[in-house]
Formats: sequence, structure tokens, C-alpha cells
Amino acid sequence: MKRYLDDRVRLDLAQKMVFLTGPRQVGKTTLSQQLMVQTGGQYLNYDVAADRALILKQRWRPQAALLVLDEIHKMPNWKSWLKGVYDGKPAAQRLLVTGSARLDTFRQSGESLAGRFFGIRLHPISVREWCEQTGAQADAALTHLLERGGFPEPCLAESLEQAERWRRQYFDGLVRDDVLEFSRIQEVNTIKLFAQMLRSRVGSPLSLASMARDLAVSPVTLKKYLDILEALFVVFVVRPWHDNIARSVLQAPKVYFYDTGLVEGDEGTRFENLMATALLKHVQWQHDVLGREAGLHYIRTKDDAEVDFVLSEKKQLTHLVECKLSDDKPHRGLRRFALQHPGAQASQVVRNLRHSYSVGELTLSRADEFLNGLLV
Repeated sequence: MKRYLDDRVRLDLAQKMVFLTGPRQVGKTTLSQQLMVQTGGQYLNYDVAADRALILKQRWRPQAALLVLDEIHKMPNWKSWLKGVYDGKPAAQRLLVTGSARLDTFRQSGESLAGRFFGIRLHPISVREWCEQTGAQADAALTHLLERGGFPEPCLAESLEQAERWRRQYFDGLVRDDVLEFSRIQEVNTIKLFAQMLRSRVGSPLSLASMARDLAVSPVTLKKYLDILEALFVVFVVRPWHDNIARSVLQAPKVYFYDTGLVEGDEGTRFENLMATALLKHVQWQHDVLGREAGLHYIRTKDDAEVDFVLSEKKQLTHLVECKLSDDKPHRGLRRFALQHPGAQASQVVRNLRHSYSVGELTLSRADEFLNGLLV
């Protein structure tokens, strides 16, 4: 399956090296291999002993048109090492660096790579991408992704049972193996329990103090664990919007999973998580590819006026988005903030809606149509 970043990565490789990051098993290796088929190249993974020896000795093929270095951030002083590799490589050779953790999380000493790379984040499959690659109708794509999640293997699996089997192995292995990059082995079980607890808290403002008491750790420690899960692309955090809100907002973040299939909750909760992943993909495409200052937030005030998601650009609200399974009654909080921000497009996105229509300053949108209309 051709991924949505294929053409963009090829264009960027012609100018600079590319850092391609994203969740484990989201398709980075497959995309890299597809690029190598097109151009000819060599793939080396720092986690593989034989490849690591070649990397450390710089014994890759100098004639390789594309050199792919995976998980290279695990090498000590990798930034200064990579700067030397990039500056000394043959002019015609392209360099793609991939990883399952945020490369900017590893604060290694060494020289800066500023000006030498483009950073792009690969996301799970969205409604628009599934429709474009398979020819499916948007409503069928939405139903499929709510059931399977957007990671390629479960999404393409022959049965739901195969998808669930993959998910169990994925979650267990991810927390067990990857967390050790950031924490001590004694903390792994607590972090796994914390991740498990988050699966049933999707979409609600998160009280780290309360969860810290349940886990018998300090809020500071739990904040570190959340940072680890975020850095590993297990979860992402949506924080409250602050500017131009008359009443003070609650400071608690909301947490969502990159894999909607990991969410424990009813259909409404899974739908909200899928919406969050789609909006994050949309926003980060704007940031990574179009160079825009785009953001994803939510609003919830102390008097309980709320909107599930707001999109911003250059610190100005551009979209207000409220998610509903079947409620076609205009949402009170959405109407309130639409009046306060007349320049923002206000959408009530409904999973089960016969047709889209407008009511005053609001648009009530079919979820499949809304999602298929995002950038990616």
C-alpha cells in the first residue's frame, strides 16, 4: 500500500536528509523499502547487530542512491556523528533517518543538525488515505477504521481476530521493550499499568495527581511517564487553548492513543479518539510539509462550556470541532465559542447523520464527509 508521504519524502530527499518518525509499526520501514525499490539503496538498522557493526565502521555501500539509517538515535553522540556522515557523503546519495521515538527527545551532546534536515511524522491510516488507496467509500472507511484502528497490519488483516492478536502483541512489546530506552527496568511495570489505565481515560481531562495516588508514585514521576509514552508515539496529549477565552480554562490535558484500537470505551469514545488522530495528522501535515504554525487544542471552562477540539494557526483559532455519535442538536459550547470567534469555522461532526447542513453559525457535518475532507 502506497502511503500518503511517499511523494513528499522523495521530494524532500532531493534537498536535504529526512528524519521520518512515528509510532512503531506505523509503516516507516515499508515506506523506506518502497523508496529504495524506486531509487536503489541500502537499509541499516542500529538494533540489528550486523547492521550496527556496518554503521559504526561506516561500511555501507557508497554507491547506494538512498541510505536508510533506522533507530540511529540510540547511538551515543549520534547527532555529531550524523552531521559528519551527511557532510561527507557522495553528492548524489540521499539520506533517510527513521525512528520510533522522537529524535528531538534524545538530548545528546554534539553539533547541531539545523539546516541539514526536514522532519516528517508518519501517521496511521486515515479515512481520506484509506479511500484514496483502496477506492472505499468514506462511510465504509470510517466503519473499518473504528473497528481496526489505522495501523497498517491490523487495518489490512483478513479478520478482526488477526487484528486483535496483533494489537495484544504490539502493546505488550511496545511497553516492555521501548520504554527501557527512557527509564529503569524497575519502572517498566508501573509505566505499563499507567498506559493500561489511560486506555479507559481517553477524552477526559487527566488528573495526574489522582492517578499518581492510585499508582503510589509522585505526580512529577507520573508526568515523566506520560512524557515517555508521548515520546514513543503511544499517546499524544491535547492541551487546553488559552488565548481570548473570557473565563479561565482548566489546565488538565486530554490524552489520546495513536492506535484507536487500544481505546477501552464505548463507540463514542472510540469515535472521539479517531477524530483526534485524524485532526493531529491534518495539523502535523500543515506543520511538517506546509511550514505552517498549526496546533490542536481543546476548550473547557470552569463553568463547563466545552468544545472537543480547536485548530489554530499563528495563535488564532481557525476551526472549532465538536464530536457526536448521533446528536444533531446544535451544541451549546460550540455555539458559544463560535460567537466569540467569528473567524473560526465551527463544525459539529456527527457519526450518524443523514446529511450535512448549516444552522446559523454552525455546520453539522457527516463524520465521513468531514474526515474525507481533511488534508491527509
